[in-house]
Amino acid sequence: MPENLICPASEICDPDVLRAELSAALDGVEAGQPARPALVKVLAETQKRGRAVIAEAFRADPFKGRPTTRSYTWLTDCLIREIWTVATERLYPNPNPTEGERIAVMAVGGYGRGEMAPHSDVDLLFLTPYKITPWAESVIEAMLYILWDLRMKVGHSSRTVEDCLRLGAEDFTIRTAMLEHRFLCGNAALADELDARLWDELFKGTAREFVEAKLAERDARHEKQGGQRYMVEPNVKEGKGGLRDIQSLYWIAKYVHRVDTTEELIGKGVFRPEEYHSFIVAERFLWGVRCHLHLIAGRPMEQLTFDMQVEVAEAMGYTDKGGRRAVEWFMQTYFRHATTVGDMTRIFLTSLEADHTKSAPLLMRIFNRPPRVKKAYTVVNNRLALVDDAAFLSDKLNMLRLFEEALRTGLLIHPDAMRLVAANLHLIDDEMRNDKEARRIFLDLLLKHGNPDRALRRMNELGFLGAFIPEFETIVAMMQFNMYHHYTVDEHTIQCIWNLSEIEHENLIEELPVASSILKEGINRKVLYVALLLHDIGKGRDEDHAVLGAKIARKVAPRLGLKKAECATVEWLVRYHLLMSDMAQKRDIADPRTVRDFAKAVQTRERLDLLCVLTVCDIRGVGPNTWNNWKAALLRALYRQTRRALEDGLEILNRENRGVEAKKALRDALHDWNSKDLRIETTRHYPPYWQGLHLTAHVIFAKLLKDIDDDEIRIDLHPDIDRDATRVCFALVDHPGIFSRLAGALALVGANVVDARTYTSKDGYATAVFWIQDADGHPFEEARLPRLLKTIHQTLLGEVVPQDAIKDRDKMKKRERAFRVPTSITFDNDGSEIYTIIEVDTRDRPGLLYDLTRTLANQNIYIASAVIATYGEQVVDSFYVKDMFGLKFRSTSKQKSLEKKLREAIAAGSARARS
Repeated sequence: MPENLICPASEICDPDVLRAELSAALDGVEAGQPARPALVKVLAETQKRGRAVIAEAFRADPFKGRPTTRSYTWLTDCLIREIWTVATERLYPNPNPTEGERIAVMAVGGYGRGEMAPHSDVDLLFLTPYKITPWAESVIEAMLYILWDLRMKVGHSSRTVEDCLRLGAEDFTIRTAMLEHRFLCGNAALADELDARLWDELFKGTAREFVEAKLAERDARHEKQGGQRYMVEPNVKEGKGGLRDIQSLYWIAKYVHRVDTTEELIGKGVFRPEEYHSFIVAERFLWGVRCHLHLIAGRPMEQLTFDMQVEVAEAMGYTDKGGRRAVEWFMQTYFRHATTVGDMTRIFLTSLEADHTKSAPLLMRIFNRPPRVKKAYTVVNNRLALVDDAAFLSDKLNMLRLFEEALRTGLLIHPDAMRLVAANLHLIDDEMRNDKEARRIFLDLLLKHGNPDRALRRMNELGFLGAFIPEFETIVAMMQFNMYHHYTVDEHTIQCIWNLSEIEHENLIEELPVASSILKEGINRKVLYVALLLHDIGKGRDEDHAVLGAKIARKVAPRLGLKKAECATVEWLVRYHLLMSDMAQKRDIADPRTVRDFAKAVQTRERLDLLCVLTVCDIRGVGPNTWNNWKAALLRALYRQTRRALEDGLEILNRENRGVEAKKALRDALHDWNSKDLRIETTRHYPPYWQGLHLTAHVIFAKLLKDIDDDEIRIDLHPDIDRDATRVCFALVDHPGIFSRLAGALALVGANVVDARTYTSKDGYATAVFWIQDADGHPFEEARLPRLLKTIHQTLLGEVVPQDAIKDRDKMKKRERAFRVPTSITFDNDGSEIYTIIEVDTRDRPGLLYDLTRTLANQNIYIASAVIATYGEQVVDSFYVKDMFGLKFRSTSKQKSLEKKLREAIAAGSARARS
């Protein structure tokens, strides 16, 4: 019995005991009755008992993934061997089989490798010398029926040796499966014949084509999984740095070097002992994660979805600490191991290049003449390599110079050089960090060569970045457990810097006209790049990451060689890197007070320019679809208004003639209207209406209100492509709770409100404009607008009651239930001249806006506007409100009473969504 299992093999399955139980079961079957049910009953009990023993032992020692996979393999082996014995000796006895009736039962694929997760497939090859005989067919069929009765997912094939050779030559998937064959039971000589002929007739001399096929397969798989090692819901099996990458390395190693274990690659000079140790630790961890995933899901689940991350972290014993959740510590460990797998794969592939088993990179085949390199370097397979390792290490600054030379020449760094750097990170000390030349090289990597992200990513993967800037090490592979951020904190930082370099290269002029013009006009690039590098460096602690990040920046910026004034600007940018985003997305920028407060905070045009570009890069670096025209329009408007205020004085924001200018523009736009209708329209609205809306909306409302009847509801829907939203304008008689009714109508049609404002005219009409998006964050398609319009009309006319209809539509998806977003409610009486701003920061869900506005309406609160900012599962709803007397909410007791009612509405809605 094997000894390297999660618990003693006999506790999982004792073959002698099982054989006796099966014999007794067969002896108890009456003549003429089918034997299979009795056999399956015994086997199922053994299987159930064995699986329970393995699961219990694994839960007690949750990091022992590899012994667990071997244990499931042992249990499966025992069952199949006994089924074979029963099938050939009791069900279809054949004491003297002919030469053609020989069968070898073989495990192939992952099962052949001896790696089985709790719900892995069982891949079997029934090997025969010639065409399958009737006896062999009966045995195979009996075995399969019993395995299926045991609810095993069996992948099987019945082939001759010749079939295996022919099919393996045609199909690399079949060839790979047979590479991992393992004899289980039956005729051992036949299995040996297959093994010998596979190596002599199929594998021999075909290593190069096999390697190329496996690498192409790997690239396609990575692309399908998102192409990033740091995808926040990684696939443990198929994702980058996952188990399939380890298996690919094993396949190639076995095919090329004919080794049975990756450990043998140390002796062949492919891996160093310490590298192999890191690789094995990563493999054990990943197998542990996969086994926990299967056990928790009760099925072959491979993706670490958000809800599963929480449960696997708990199963593996991770706990909350240091201001971070257990799941975040767990995922940081996961991503670090995924990086190790990537590093080992890269090292191995380079060793294949060296012995010409793998083709050199495409670039080398295109450009025969490599670029000229400095004296200490040479070019190997179009990669930057070192001439003399000892000379290289004699000056620790050479580690930085290596990255500089790689950027200068455009060459990839040779993995042998990378291994040397990774093995000597201990040489990086305070003397080096404070060295003037080291500072110069590092800043040049950011500023001089045009693709800083490439250098930073390679430095980060090797651990160099965290060693050179120790404060950065904390955020390496740090996951932020939310639906907003698509990358780990370090990868997000590098993505931000890549976005900045793209703007500098003038690749985004059309998409980002303001940021592009700021960089073209001239800006302190050093300050901007360093601020971006450090803007999230304070994450993962109990303290506000912007406040802590500013303290860290105060130490790091001087160390990087910035002047005193530059350090102060970097510190300010890190401290307030969320300010512009918050002002644009959480406040009404049509309110003059918003722009005035923001202008007072930034104080100078230089800071405004720097903060604007940093904000754009920060949002774009969050994920592929985070940036959109809506955010672009908000930031652009805030930037332009603030720049004007800083250049011409803050008093321009208070000019009373904004209304006069708006009315004049409306008269010009409605030049075909008669003077009476124009007079009615320009005198019926209060000043906030003229200040808060664009001319386009003024024109629409003028047409909607013209000759409107008291019982009439007029609606205008228009896709606003410039803002990535559909604009919905309502005109109807005003009444208490109008905002809530409109929000309810929009919730029913599945619309996400991103901005909204209402105004009451002097003659009693409500003019409300909502900007809405579909579930994917885009304007509603034209084809959906008629149905949208009909549902909204029905709701406003009372034919549909939103409160009842929404109940069935606001259920939370299972994978999203793991997120915790504490509710925070604040009252701001200084952010607006006229209104109190109630900011509700909580867990987003369908119907939330309706619940909040209905609660406010029930308290006789007038909602002038709502600004909605969504960050994945978190939402910040800011309401500009007045009480029934038109006053702000200054009373603490009133604020507390209202906060209590809002919290009750949130809690009730949340319970409904989770039910």
